[in-house]
Amino acid sequence: MAQKVKSYGIIALGAVLYALAFDWFVAPNQIAMGGVTGLAQIVNALLPMLPVGVLTMVINVPLFLAGWRLLGGHLLVSSLFAMAVSSVAIDVIAWLVAFQPMDPMLASLCGGAGMGFGLGLVFSQGATSGGTDIIGKLLKLKFPWLPTGKLVMVPDMAVVVLAALVFGTVNAALYGLIQMYLLAKVMDGVLYGWDTSRVAYIITDHWEEAVRGLLDMERGVTLLQGQGAYTGAEKRVLLVAFKQREIVPIKRMLREIDPTAFFIVCDAHEVLGEGFGDYQKEEI
Repeated sequence: MAQKVKSYGIIALGAVLYALAFDWFVAPNQIAMGGVTGLAQIVNALLPMLPVGVLTMVINVPLFLAGWRLLGGHLLVSSLFAMAVSSVAIDVIAWLVAFQPMDPMLASLCGGAGMGFGLGLVFSQGATSGGTDIIGKLLKLKFPWLPTGKLVMVPDMAVVVLAALVFGTVNAALYGLIQMYLLAKVMDGVLYGWDTSRVAYIITDHWEEAVRGLLDMERGVTLLQGQGAYTGAEKRVLLVAFKQREIVPIKRMLREIDPTAFFIVCDAHEVLGEGFGDYQKEEI
């Protein structure tokens, strides 16, 4: 019970942060926004008497029905909660405070970061805030190897273009794209971590010393069997996962042991296991 209360508290916090960023940075500067909130923004621009929050709830109904049928009851309840909190917060904050326009670039950057952080908190609890977030969640079932933030951007693009047409300026779309890109990056940072991990393949004739050096750094090492294509000589290939901040000590250690060692570094996404991330019951 305590865990569920904590989870819904995080969802509520994320939804309020999302609403605050929208009211503070996006709405006053007419930045074209994607998703259902963007559609509500378009309708509100054409019919100002219809609040953005209320429109968001109305447009979300068919998407929530689709999400319930494909993803189950947990998504429906938690996402309805997130959508209700964000929608009400958008209208309440707009009613309480009349935020003034600012530099559009600054608004795009701050709005994207704030909304991305809020959505990241919502998604981290296995929920969505409705709209194209649900579409992104559904796409995640089909393409589980793609980051959630990138998937959310796909349906948002058409809404941004439509919003730019309604606002009558290309700048609205361009600033909207900047805001969306930063939103996706910050969301993925919240979901998958900010300290990017790396995977390295090390090929050296002094592999035993290299293994000892890596173990002394408390890095696990896997030994792979290799063979030189030209010489036919048997080789040991060291496979090691490490945090970005550890790359300098590893390179320094290899240089001392074998300056001619091959050191191939690749980006690693979602490294799970001892010393890295944990497996979650609800994969995002």
